[in-house]
Amino acid sequence: MNKDKEYLEKLRHSAAHLLAAAVMDLWPDTKRTIGPAIDDGFYYDFEFSNPISADDLERIEKKMKEIVKNWKDFKRRELSKDEALKECKGNEYKTELINEFSQAGEIISFYDSGEFSDLCRGGHVENPSKELNHFKLLSLAGAYWRGDEKNTMLTRIYGTAFTTSEDLDEFLKQKELAKERDHRKIGKELEIYYIDEVVGKGLVMWLPNGTIMKNEVEKLACEMEEKAGYVRVSTPHIAKKELFLKSGHLPYYEKDMYPGMEMDDGTYYLKAMNCPHHHQIYLHKPKSYKDLPLRIAEYGMVYRNELSGTLAGLLRVRGLEMNDAHIYLRKDQIKDEFKKVLKLTTDYFELFNLKDFWFRLSKWDPKHTEKYINEPKNWEYSEQILREVLQEMDVNFIEADDEAAFYGPKVDVQFKSVIGREETMSTIQLDFLAKERFGLSYTDKDGQDNNEVFVIHRAPLSVHERFMAFLIEHFGGNFPAWLAPEQVRIIPISEDNLTYAEKLNSELNNARVRSSIDSNSERMQAKVREAQTMKVPYMLIVGKKEEADNTVSLRYRNGKEVRGVDFEKLLSQLKDNIASRDSEIELGF
Repeated sequence: MNKDKEYLEKLRHSAAHLLAAAVMDLWPDTKRTIGPAIDDGFYYDFEFSNPISADDLERIEKKMKEIVKNWKDFKRRELSKDEALKECKGNEYKTELINEFSQAGEIISFYDSGEFSDLCRGGHVENPSKELNHFKLLSLAGAYWRGDEKNTMLTRIYGTAFTTSEDLDEFLKQKELAKERDHRKIGKELEIYYIDEVVGKGLVMWLPNGTIMKNEVEKLACEMEEKAGYVRVSTPHIAKKELFLKSGHLPYYEKDMYPGMEMDDGTYYLKAMNCPHHHQIYLHKPKSYKDLPLRIAEYGMVYRNELSGTLAGLLRVRGLEMNDAHIYLRKDQIKDEFKKVLKLTTDYFELFNLKDFWFRLSKWDPKHTEKYINEPKNWEYSEQILREVLQEMDVNFIEADDEAAFYGPKVDVQFKSVIGREETMSTIQLDFLAKERFGLSYTDKDGQDNNEVFVIHRAPLSVHERFMAFLIEHFGGNFPAWLAPEQVRIIPISEDNLTYAEKLNSELNNARVRSSIDSNSERMQAKVREAQTMKVPYMLIVGKKEEADNTVSLRYRNGKEVRGVDFEKLLSQLKDNIASRDSEIELGF
């Protein structure tokens, strides 16, 4: 049986029809709307006369299994507009679609299975009773009709379908893992971040634990970028309207920016990108060919006016702190600099033990010149250069036509996370346009003014918010010691051992190891469970014997325990593990 993407799409679209049939059988006065296949399943949107709950999903699924036994095929019927409107009388959603199809000159078709019929363009399996047997309803959600918040709020039922029970079981296991590792769940449990409705949706407040982690990631970036020849800058969160007109963000990007603020000396906007500010820094004094490449870096805060309904924990926010940099270079430097950026990116991934990634070379399409800057020679040259970089570095990559930015080709970094979600982690972009909009230039070897300044935009660690979400889910909260907010927790067996615990804690803190003492009056095992719940890498249990011998009982968060560990040797190994940013926490005892 064909298991490719096209077949799965047909299978899942068929399952959406089956879902609608079951709902209409159980609640005949329901108004059904649309039911497409999506990347990992399908959904159908309904307007119920009375609300349903997640408890009803099992009942609907049972009805689906009953109905599908009598579905031998999908029969297509083509109707006139009037016939279709008559068939969908009383359903304003289907009526709206029929009128649109008719106006566009499309054929209006219905598909019948068993006693159920639905308005549909097509795309189904041939024999649903035999092929449509491995499905599962997953969840309920609210969804506006046509995605417009001014329209009626509908009930969306999500489900999935596969060709085999094994594939379905594997998917459901992956869903459970995703639920367990959801960064919103772990972020709350480990007190990493907080989003407060009073402050505003999509505006992240990093709690002490999250701030430690964020600072550690930024410290890493600063160290590696300094070695790679970057200079750091810091720019304001706002700028005058004229800057964003110059950059092109206004008016083309205005809907994604916060509204302007009228001041006594003009209109100001919160910045949505750091590049306009960096271009102005480039321009603050003349440049020679000897000054290039110039690598300007900043963890810059930017703001995007995202719709509240699209916000999702740390993955989609309104305030973003970006691992940003812009490299200003000559045409003959493109290949070498792009190679260095790619190497820096893969070095980061190796350090974080991230392996399931690949690159996508996103190119222009000369057939759609209206979408891109009209410099065919630069497109041809730069795409070939980027292709050579990817080939020479022997990384896994694909090519995608008509996916470039309007100002130049780009390399997208694609990841498949441990919970099965495929996403773009970051992008490396080459820009031909900034030189024209901002008048970027340099003095060449002959003393002539040369305006062929290219710009590489890069953010290998994405933004703090998105990358932290990725790390939380990747590690499941079990962070390597260097990244863990609390690295060591000292657990005295009794109050009599508190003085010794304080001595050890002082030595750890002086060595810049993040440690604390659990001096609560609870039993030792309760203290151990609490430390494990907070996923502290190391617990040092100390009692009368440990104090006498200047040792500790070392317990890892996975439960493994080593007794009688010399504290001085432990401290030395801890410092080495943290300084090397080792991805493993186990020490040599």
